[in-house]
Amino acid sequence: MGSLLKSSSLTSLLSTPPTLRSQSQPRFRFVPKAKSSSSSILTRRHFILHHTSTIPLSIATLTSLPLQPAKAEDALSEWERLSLPVDPGVVLLDIAFVPDDFNHGFLLGTRQTLLETKDGGSTWVERSIPSAEDEDFNYRFNSISFKGKEGWIVGKPAILLYTSDAGQSWERIPLSSQLPGNMVYIKATGENSAEMVTDEGAIYVTSNRGYNWRAAVQESVSATLNRTVSSGISGASYYTGTFNTVNRSPDGSYVAVSSRGNFYLTWEPGQPFWQPHNRAVARRIQNMGWRADGGLWLLVRGGGLYLSKGTGITEEFEEVPVQSRGFGILDVGYRSKDEAWAAGGSGILLRTNNGGKTWTRDKAADNIAANLYSVKFINEKKGFVLGNDGVLLRYLG
Repeated sequence: MGSLLKSSSLTSLLSTPPTLRSQSQPRFRFVPKAKSSSSSILTRRHFILHHTSTIPLSIATLTSLPLQPAKAEDALSEWERLSLPVDPGVVLLDIAFVPDDFNHGFLLGTRQTLLETKDGGSTWVERSIPSAEDEDFNYRFNSISFKGKEGWIVGKPAILLYTSDAGQSWERIPLSSQLPGNMVYIKATGENSAEMVTDEGAIYVTSNRGYNWRAAVQESVSATLNRTVSSGISGASYYTGTFNTVNRSPDGSYVAVSSRGNFYLTWEPGQPFWQPHNRAVARRIQNMGWRADGGLWLLVRGGGLYLSKGTGITEEFEEVPVQSRGFGILDVGYRSKDEAWAAGGSGILLRTNNGGKTWTRDKAADNIAANLYSVKFINEKKGFVLGNDGVLLRYLG
């Protein structure tokens, strides 16, 4: 697998075949799906407030009610829950807004979920891509990113979509079936340019709308670790796993957690290989990411939260007490250098106002029976928490 990444030009893996490049590229437009005939949507909060004294109704019945384009529920503390037109069981995975219009955004998830908002997230409408629906695959859309009006979406099985008109139409970019690993992350970096990462550690960059890609690393993570068994990385010998999570800093550096959580890896622009690191904690790592000040945060399985000492890449961390109630924390999102939110299992929400030194529990989602997987702040005024069962919270602060 490592040999697939050694070439400086990956035309054979990622570029459009010559026969396709000579033809005009097909363009696909979103087609709104038929709306439900129901005139209203009944939320759990609305039911509990107005109907518990008269009619018993099971959760199964509630989740089977027809869905409409989403509207905001009553405010939950500093967050409000938005009802979405998605099936029960959908896991929301990523969200992005058009930089020139922060009212216009897209929401991705499993089961080929793709929603669009034009009012800042108050209401969402389901969209579809005809070229994807005509196939037998049920795509999992993993990542979305915008730079100006240009946007990119990647998913599994391998699919790459590109827009130059803020999502009014999407063009499907052909990809090789021999691409190493599954595409898990994409970042729009400039005009016609993007950076893409697979769960096997391949990093590719393009500057011509995705028709040609260049490898930013010389080999896969498996090849790097198996070649450097003497590096002393615990659990890294004969490594054949994949990334569990990967996060990018504003300056283009990456931190990724191995699928078993027994070590982590980093990469900085210009480095030929990923750099493995032993974990500095006893429990296995759940997720890692970047603080607003340039340091790292680290989550372990079982609910522990650690902050790196200083900024930049390091192996020195110190634990920070958190009130996780025994539930695992799954992600952290920084709104500013001082304020950040952590989210996790069974609706756990934690807040810090001092950069992460101390955390307090916010009861906003205590009654939401869902795991909260991702905290995304678009800017200081707009933030979202994404979870399973179609749970989406919007920041009100």
